[in-house]
Amino acid sequence: MRSWLAPLQRLGRALMLPIAVLPVAGLLLRLGQPDLLGLPVLAAAGDAVFAHLGLLFALGVAVGLARENHGAAGLAALVGYLVASKGAEALLPPPADLADALVAGWRAQQLSKLSMPLGIVSGLVGGWAYNRFSDVKLPSYLAFFAGRRFVPIVTGAIGVVFAGVFGYGWPLAAAAMDSLSRAVVAAGPAGLFLYGTLNRLLIVTGLHHILNNIAWFLLGDFHGVTGDLKRFFAGDPTAGAFMAGFFPVMMFGLPGACLAMYHAAPPERRRGAVGLLASMALTSCLTGVTEPIEFAFMFVAPLLYLVHALLTGLSMVLMAQLDVHLGFGFSAGVFDYVLNFGKATHPWRLLPVGVGYFVVYYALFRYAIVRFDLPTPGRDAGGEAVAPGREGSAPTEAMLRALGGRDNLRAIDACTTRLRLEVVDAGRIDRPALKALGAMGVVEIGPHAVQVVLGPVADQVAAALRAAQAAAAVAATPPPDAHPAAALPIEPLQRLLGGAANIRSVEAASGRLLVVLHQPVTFDAEGLAAAGVQDAGRSASGTIHLIVGPAAAATAAALAQGR
Repeated sequence: MRSWLAPLQRLGRALMLPIAVLPVAGLLLRLGQPDLLGLPVLAAAGDAVFAHLGLLFALGVAVGLARENHGAAGLAALVGYLVASKGAEALLPPPADLADALVAGWRAQQLSKLSMPLGIVSGLVGGWAYNRFSDVKLPSYLAFFAGRRFVPIVTGAIGVVFAGVFGYGWPLAAAAMDSLSRAVVAAGPAGLFLYGTLNRLLIVTGLHHILNNIAWFLLGDFHGVTGDLKRFFAGDPTAGAFMAGFFPVMMFGLPGACLAMYHAAPPERRRGAVGLLASMALTSCLTGVTEPIEFAFMFVAPLLYLVHALLTGLSMVLMAQLDVHLGFGFSAGVFDYVLNFGKATHPWRLLPVGVGYFVVYYALFRYAIVRFDLPTPGRDAGGEAVAPGREGSAPTEAMLRALGGRDNLRAIDACTTRLRLEVVDAGRIDRPALKALGAMGVVEIGPHAVQVVLGPVADQVAAALRAAQAAAAVAATPPPDAHPAAALPIEPLQRLLGGAANIRSVEAASGRLLVVLHQPVTFDAEGLAAAGVQDAGRSASGTIHLIVGPAAAATAAALAQGR
């Protein structure tokens, strides 16, 4: 199972990079609307991001998948995307009854529907091509195109192939997407319930990002705009079904669970737990980031987490039945609720549902924690809980030790709330130490892939770890002249100096050998060259100076040993 989870987990991580630009795009787009600031320049700036999401996903996915997150992979994906998209646009077969004057507009509209899947595919190809061909060697007469320069060439060539595949095959692909959209709509409450439940269940693996991308960027069609999220910001009154159900859970339900954890803790330990629980509750309510809370009970009470997932699916159904259409640019928190209130349909109906969810979560969690003695924050065997806002101040060296040491880390990355690590041996990770440093959970995807849930500061912690690793690598690398050179061949030197028995003493100084002989000898150019000596001289005291460069120290030691 883990053999196929690891690459999908890397894809989920890569998808988060372009998604990270959506909050600022949504903010600009909403602030520019007439019901807010009424500034067309802001609306146009935000719309520019949504209009080029395929391009952004091509760049972001490629960089996210490439070794060292190298930007050359993004450039390669950009080449592949432009070649494939423009080539496919030229090849798209228009309907037979379409007037010639309308063909260009029809193709542009079809291309907008094509951009997201093509962007993701181009990103996958760009990341793969960089990892596979960035070190390629070519003959000397083609050396200019070797290495990283070869990667865009490969992606461009593959882009031509995709142009043909998407161009001629787009009618079939469009029909498949339309069929999928109709099937989801026809599934009605059952489809929404399944989506909401799976979204929470897949969080442990990070694969919920892949599920979200299908719902938020591919499903449905509103004047050429696809995806529940994109259609919501484009003004589709039917959009938001795959987002509205998260608001009751994130704004009300999980904060209610945090209050239940606080009240379930022994009175003498509540003061130590309140910082952690209050921080997690506010993070969920305001921003919609829920993983810190979910990992607090995901593993200690998996059945309770299953109920949480089912309640999320039920919230999707309830909001749809109440005809509530809400959307977000980042997640289902207060900030997005207030910002997008003017675009939503019946947003007030969320509030009574949310209050009900707060009560249900509080009662359910309070009962389950006390009844089954669950070790939630404040009741666990560990010491004082660490609030999510404080782990960024934890000593980086302590974090490195908890992760098994510097030599255990192959790659360090992060998404919204997690460190995503490639390690030599997952068994070397000290989970209790990580918990003491503020980690809410550790997920082992495989023997070499580990995720550490830290909360919103995960990216800052990852940056600090990478900086510490880089500094240690520089400190461990001696300057070029600090590497001791190998000794020169001893036998030619001994012959040059009249034999081993003729050497009274030898020492090294500033790239030369200082030799004192029992009997004087005469040097010739050929003899010096044969012994590897660059030049020779004799001081007034009779000491012979042989210039041998960096090999002086090793050569002096070998000669002294061979006397």
